Amino acid sequence: MVIDPKHLELLRLFDEYGSVTAVADITYRSPSAVSQQLRQAGREIGQALVEPAGRGLTLTAAGRLLAHGGRDVARTLARVQAQWEGHLGEAVGEITLAGLPSALTHLLPDALGRLREDHPHIDLRMDDVDLAEHEFAGLTRDVDIVVAHSLVAERPLGTDGLTVIPLAREPIDVALAIGHRLAKRAELSPNDVVDCRWVGVPRGYPFDTILTSIEHLTGRDLDVVQRIRDNRLIEAIVASSDQVALLPRFTTPRDAGLSLVPLTGVTTTRWIVAVMRPDTAERVAVRAVISALSRVDDAAD
Repeated sequence: MVIDPKHLELLRLFDEYGSVTAVADITYRSPSAVSQQLRQAGREIGQALVEPAGRGLTLTAAGRLLAHGGRDVARTLARVQAQWEGHLGEAVGEITLAGLPSALTHLLPDALGRLREDHPHIDLRMDDVDLAEHEFAGLTRDVDIVVAHSLVAERPLGTDGLTVIPLAREPIDVALAIGHRLAKRAELSPNDVVDCRWVGVPRGYPFDTILTSIEHLTGRDLDVVQRIRDNRLIEAIVASSDQVALLPRFTTPRDAGLSLVPLTGVTTTRWIVAVMRPDTAERVAVRAVISALSRVDDAAD
């Protein structure tokens, strides 16, 4: 018996995306066609690869084994493709990238210039997303490079089994209106800001870990008046009120009517990283984009 590589790829996709409908969407097939192909693969191999689970399907032990093999095949093909691109001596092709806006604002402008100069045949397509830390890993199913961040570790939550490459480190400061009573301080401690009214981010977002640390160190609950994703909106609220927030040092505009003051006593530096599937990370064009992004941080230092 010879296993058809197309069956391995289908099983890999089903394992990663978790449903027939999701696989149908990304492969431009109908759900019924995907279900039939999964069952056809089982008949050709001689073992059931999927079985009913509620209203859908799930992989059997044999299906999971072959899905794992499909990942190995995809990784090997990507490595061969990367070697071939290296042999040709040119990074080419479309690369898709998604990431949080504040990190992309810091990294992309100079990186795009470097790519135009050094790798003009790379077509970089970008999207901005703002998610909880553990949600970034899921984007690697759909895009080549995900730019994520974490205040806890170099590897964001949920990225086990993925390739993670550090791109930058950026301090997170306390943002206050210029006229705020604490705005002219050289630095602030958790006790200095525990009585402030805060504009926070949604729970589960990396910046929220700093607020949690302040509460832990002071033994008091913070007054978080708002929880907002968009930094520009946070800047506008802080600049026009007595509320304070946490904002990134390098990408907060200097003319926004704000004062940025370092916070001591808690971890306030975030890792900005590129997260990729291991097979995707093998591509020459992907490595070229990562190199351009990383060099931006070198220049910033």
